[in-house]
Amino acid sequence: MTTEPSLSRTTRPRISAPLCLFGLLAVYLIAVCTPFGQRAENALLNGVGAEPAWIYDWSGTAYGSAALPPLENTALPTLLVGMAVIVAVALVRRCWWPGFAATGVVAVTFGGTEVLSKVVLPRPDLVDAPDMLTAVSFPSGHVAIPAGLALGAALVASPRIRPYVIAAGMLWLAVTAGAVQALYHHRPSDVLGATLLACACYSLAARLLPPADTPGITRHPRALPTVALAVSAAGALAAAARDDSVTQSLVFAAAAFLCAALFWFTAAQGPVHTARRTRPAVR
Repeated sequence: MTTEPSLSRTTRPRISAPLCLFGLLAVYLIAVCTPFGQRAENALLNGVGAEPAWIYDWSGTAYGSAALPPLENTALPTLLVGMAVIVAVALVRRCWWPGFAATGVVAVTFGGTEVLSKVVLPRPDLVDAPDMLTAVSFPSGHVAIPAGLALGAALVASPRIRPYVIAAGMLWLAVTAGAVQALYHHRPSDVLGATLLACACYSLAARLLPPADTPGITRHPRALPTVALAVSAAGALAAAARDDSVTQSLVFAAAAFLCAALFWFTAAQGPVHTARRTRPAVR
C-alpha cells in the first residue's frame, strides 16, 4: 500500500486579527492621542446639534420617534434579540462550534468596546476642548452591535444564504455608522475602531474553528459584491447626511462606507489556501 497526495482546500479571512488590532491601535493613537487628530475630529462636530441630520426623525431623540436599531434605547434589546437569533440558528442547524464562535464574536466585540472606551483607552484633553467634546467615545458601542451581530450571523448561516447575510449586515453597519456620526454621537475614529475590533474577533474565530466548521467557499451571483457595496455606499451617504454641512456629510459617509468595506473584505470569501495531505491508495 502506498500513499498518494491529494489537495485539501480551506478559506481564511482576507484580513487577519493582528492586522485589525494594529489598525485599531493606529486609529486611536492618531485620532485620539494627538492634538492634530483631536482638532480634526472636533471640527466635524461644530454644527448646531443633531436636528440637521437627515436621520434625526429615526434617531429616537425626536419626540415620539421610533429609534432605528440599535440607536438610543433600542441598543440592548437589539443585542439580546440578535444573540437569541444566532443561538436559535445554531441549534436548528446543529452547528455547535460555529454557534459558540458566533456568540463569542458578539460578546467580545460589544464587551470589548465597553471595556476599551470606559477603562483602557482614555481621551486626553490635548486641545482645551469644551466639556461636551472631551467625553470618552472610542470605540463606538452602537456600531459594535451591528458589526458583531452581522459577523456572528455569518458564522452560523447556511452556505446558500451566507453571502446575502453578509450583504445585509454590511448595509446595516453602514447606516448605523453614518447615523451615529451625523447625530454627533460619535466621531469617525469611533466607528472605525468598533468595526476593526469586530473584524479582529471574526478573523480569530474563523481561524480557530475546525476546518469542517469554517465558512467555506460559497457561490453567489457575480454582481452581488458590486451591488452590495453600491447599496451600502448609498445607505452610508443617506444616514450621514446633514442639512448644514456638505463637508461633514461626505466625511461621515466616507468613514461609514470604509466600515462597510472592512466588514465585507473580512467576512466575504477569502483566498483559498491549498494544503497537501496523504491518503492511502489501493494497489
